[in-house]
Amino acid sequence: MRHVRRGSVKSVFAVAGKLLGILFWAQGAGAQSPSAGEEIQLKLDGDLGMAAYYARSIVREKTDSVTVLPYANFDYGRVFARIDTFGIKTAKMAHGYLEFAGRVELDGFKADNSRLHGLNGRANSIPLGFGTLQETPVGAWYVNAFHDFGKSDGNLVDITYAVSVATGKITIFPQAGVEFFSKQYVRYYYGVTSQEAVASRYGYYRPGAAIEPYAGALVETRISGHWHFIFLIRHNWLANSIADSPLVAHKGANNAFVSFAYRFM
Repeated sequence: MRHVRRGSVKSVFAVAGKLLGILFWAQGAGAQSPSAGEEIQLKLDGDLGMAAYYARSIVREKTDSVTVLPYANFDYGRVFARIDTFGIKTAKMAHGYLEFAGRVELDGFKADNSRLHGLNGRANSIPLGFGTLQETPVGAWYVNAFHDFGKSDGNLVDITYAVSVATGKITIFPQAGVEFFSKQYVRYYYGVTSQEAVASRYGYYRPGAAIEPYAGALVETRISGHWHFIFLIRHNWLANSIADSPLVAHKGANNAFVSFAYRFM
């Protein structure tokens, strides 16, 4: 999740819960007619639990947030949940599947402090699109391409590479990648329109598209039986078109969570 804001998290996860319900229904409806040569097993494989999510707000005078919410990282037949990304696997493709996916993005904010007076609030985006998880012998590739069906009408693309390093009871998953945001997305969230420039303290700002590298690591260890402790930290280096926005106070964005989860196998 990028640039999480307190107060919007619960409502967005409620939407995610409804999306998961629809996906489980679709999985059950399609389980009777699997693709030729492919057996679909309706077995829950992965983690369910609770997590405390932290995110550093990059918007001026917006406080960082820590929120306790459900944690899901599992496969159930064709349905999958990967923390903030949910979807259903369709056609087999190389080392994975072509996936229809949606993402929980908490990128909106309210213009409810003195530094943002005269600006319009930004609504959370609604990213829907396609992706794939390619689990190769030398690591995993996550590739997603979304269109925001919300206010920005922009596009989002992300590519992540992750590997697994086991050290005793602890497994570390270093990861690195890049995100692309179209100019429509960047202008909606971090631009200043001519009308806003008149009503606020900020000058007109019309940025272009953005490309951001990021790096992080997920660490997990078994506590007892099926219970696991999971920790993730990630840093985004903001693109100039975002970092130079008069609405933005930092050059980077940090996200993290800690989770206690039950592992189904």
